[in-house]
Amino acid sequence: MPSRPSDEPAYAAVDDLPFAAYDEPPLDEPPYDPAYDDVPPDLLDPWSSAAPTSGRGPARGARDSSPAGTVGASRASRASSASSASSASRAPRGPADGHGLPARVPPAQPAATLLDDGPAPSALEVLRRVWGYDEFRGDQAEIIDTVVAGGDALVLMPTGGGKSLCYQVPALVRPGTGVVVSPLIALMQDQVDALSALGVRAGFLNSTQQPHERRAVEQAYLSGELDLLYLAPERLRVRETVELLDQGRVALFAIDEAHCVSQWGHDFRPDYLQLSMLHERWPEVPRVALTATATEATHAEIAERLQLREARHFVASFDRPNIQYRIAPKDNPRAQLLHLLRTEHPGDAGIVYCLSRASVEQTAAYLVDQGIPALPYHAGLDRQVRARNQARFLREDGVVMVATIAFGMGIDKPDVRFVAHLDLPKSVEGYYQETGRAGRDGLPSTAWLAYGLADVVQQRRMIDTSDGDAAHRRRLTQHLDAMLALCETVSCRRVQLLNYFGQSGAEACGNCDTCLSPPESWDGTVPAQKLLSTVVRLEQRGQRYGVGHLVDILRGKSTPRVQQLGHASLSTFGVGADLSDGEWRGVVRQLLAAELLGVDTDGYGTLRLAPASAEVLRGEREVRLRREVEKAPRSRGAREERGGRRPAAADLDGPDAELFERLRAWRAGAAREQGVPAYVVFHDATLRAVVERRPASLEELGTISGVGAAKLDRYGAGLLAALEGTEAPA
Repeated sequence: MPSRPSDEPAYAAVDDLPFAAYDEPPLDEPPYDPAYDDVPPDLLDPWSSAAPTSGRGPARGARDSSPAGTVGASRASRASSASSASSASRAPRGPADGHGLPARVPPAQPAATLLDDGPAPSALEVLRRVWGYDEFRGDQAEIIDTVVAGGDALVLMPTGGGKSLCYQVPALVRPGTGVVVSPLIALMQDQVDALSALGVRAGFLNSTQQPHERRAVEQAYLSGELDLLYLAPERLRVRETVELLDQGRVALFAIDEAHCVSQWGHDFRPDYLQLSMLHERWPEVPRVALTATATEATHAEIAERLQLREARHFVASFDRPNIQYRIAPKDNPRAQLLHLLRTEHPGDAGIVYCLSRASVEQTAAYLVDQGIPALPYHAGLDRQVRARNQARFLREDGVVMVATIAFGMGIDKPDVRFVAHLDLPKSVEGYYQETGRAGRDGLPSTAWLAYGLADVVQQRRMIDTSDGDAAHRRRLTQHLDAMLALCETVSCRRVQLLNYFGQSGAEACGNCDTCLSPPESWDGTVPAQKLLSTVVRLEQRGQRYGVGHLVDILRGKSTPRVQQLGHASLSTFGVGADLSDGEWRGVVRQLLAAELLGVDTDGYGTLRLAPASAEVLRGEREVRLRREVEKAPRSRGAREERGGRRPAAADLDGPDAELFERLRAWRAGAAREQGVPAYVVFHDATLRAVVERRPASLEELGTISGVGAAKLDRYGAGLLAALEGTEAPA
């Protein structure tokens, strides 16, 4: 391997990213991890015309001519069915499966019983009785009405906007079982647990189960005793799965994380491409495809590939006003991260994203050494370690997960208070999807990114050396350019994000870093010309160097390396003494971001001219640059301004804040006893409402948003006892 140019260690130190990391395999790229993909045995393609119809049940097309009770379940039979269907789907949580988690408890009362026998309830009745909410938000009601009526829908709705209700409620209103296609089997258990706590009869089929557990779920489906059934897209390639669905009654198909069908997206899953066949095999079953992240181009691709062009399309606002977007100049990013956690998010749960697996493990170890409870997560870890770390993150308060992009999709933890990136994401879609995992409960949260010169060098080089044709590299470049534009903007970051997703006309948010501390822009044409001229003169000598050496030349530093190479004789030597080292690095970073400067593919981060460099050198193009703010003022969402209290208790007085923490402690005990995440018991927002209203009876408690009938039955007495300060079992 060729020796490293002498200026590179100093260059790398600025961004705390050694150049050796650029070549470090492996990065976690889609499909991330085969162990988390539910890949079935190599069976005959069930979509093939040669695939026979099962002899164990009615042929396709015959089932809907039968009464509901023949192949599915009448509402009466659903009401009288045992509540064991959801628990049947659960793999044992002991040494047998390696998870080491306690067994789950069955729901207190199935939703079918909660909704009473007789005519199908309305969607609003289901929402109020099962979830304990008084009304739908935004487009939810119209989406649900569309699906309940048998229509197809394509839903673009931001994380935390309530996408899951758009298929869960119709599955309880329509006869049959709602089938949910979910991309990660690792999260199905938690999804089923959360629904079971509400009294919804849910189950899943995947490769983590023993044969007898799968048979129990299959029988529950055939008996009409499941409201929702979760499957991975890969499982639909199994003939037996398709035949099973044929024998029961499917209420609807929900395709979650529908952006996975986009071949040029950040989460592409090849098996999503086959899901268009759902409509061909079950044409009368409504479909609803949902995603939190899609540009106009991705939206069109989803509609095309899933054959949803004729479906009703619902595009909610992508705005997440509770998230404060901040992008900081990278300068020892781990120390910057530690400062963020200690000053603004002490004791908060959060996610830290790193590009490489080694960086994940090193960052997690660094935080632990600093007294922060942190766990690593990447595809190279043992599956049981991943499962254990994920369970701790979901179930314990204040845990920080340090991860590659292999982690996060489908994570339904509402109280993630921050998402931090120590490396530059490859696309705005990926960045928005990842940052959207913060603040699902609507409370103030932070999206923080450390961004520096090495990020740009690395990403440009990765694209130039990537596999694929010119069209593929062009798409990667377009994604990166949009991400760099977001980092370098001098205007509101939220407005730029919304514009990227086709939502124009938004006003400045007043809560991102560029709104709170507006950066200056300045005419950087002359400095750009000086830098490019230096590159030209070195190339005339057949030489290329990294930014550190170029800055030494421009600032007139007579270093041993400069003297040895004779670069003090260059006409540009010392012409840039008016700018500091840091300012010159900012010039280089922004020229790279604007593709006015290029990165050589030699692996050392050396710089070269770009096609557009000539326009700048000839004076035909003005270069506007961003001047970094030296020290951003404290954000208005900082923990100090809340007196060190959690967001949900930010404006509660002393006694109320103490009561809120007492209820959280009770909730933690109840969650521990049942082996479920705390938010499955009650969200922070619900506990806050309890503190404010002080219900004195179960009847009063049942009127609070988020307290459905099943939770009232299971947790009501314990919560009231905790409210009164008396001991009571959870």
